[in-house]
Amino acid sequence: MTDTAALGSTGSARAWQSNGLTRVDLTWLAKKIEFWIRFGSFHREEILDRRRRVLWFRPGAVFAFVRWAANDFGTIMSRLDVVLAVASPQPYQTLPFVRPGGEILLTVQGWQSVERVLQTIDAIERLGIDPEAVSPDHWRHVHHWMKANQEPRAYTLDLHCAYLLRRRVQP
Repeated sequence: MTDTAALGSTGSARAWQSNGLTRVDLTWLAKKIEFWIRFGSFHREEILDRRRRVLWFRPGAVFAFVRWAANDFGTIMSRLDVVLAVASPQPYQTLPFVRPGGEILLTVQGWQSVERVLQTIDAIERLGIDPEAVSPDHWRHVHHWMKANQEPRAYTLDLHCAYLLRRRVQP
């Protein structure tokens, strides 16, 4: 499937192909729909109105995308995805509100799981490490252990140093 076929024939498909950036649509209607980026460095931002904005990420950027929605009876959806923005023509997975998509390193649904991942991110930040710089393998590890309803291994400064050294020697 080509990138254009994956995205349909919309103008946004052509825009993505021309600039190679990953687009994330964010919405904030307090206590109704709240989509936000928990971490990640975006390349560009466009504010559409008081409630909507669009962020663009360069290939290789890692970001956490949180989606939460509620109705009059309570929470109807909560989800967190840690995504690696990819460059064309790399393969990618599709994700709502992320165009064209990315490599999904971690995905959880349900507020309890989302809260556990947010706590994991907080613990990484307490070490003085930017969660965006964490090894993609660690996010995959957290994903798999949480799917097994187990506690994932904590990310440590030693693991981070080993990851940074491995990046230097690998092409």
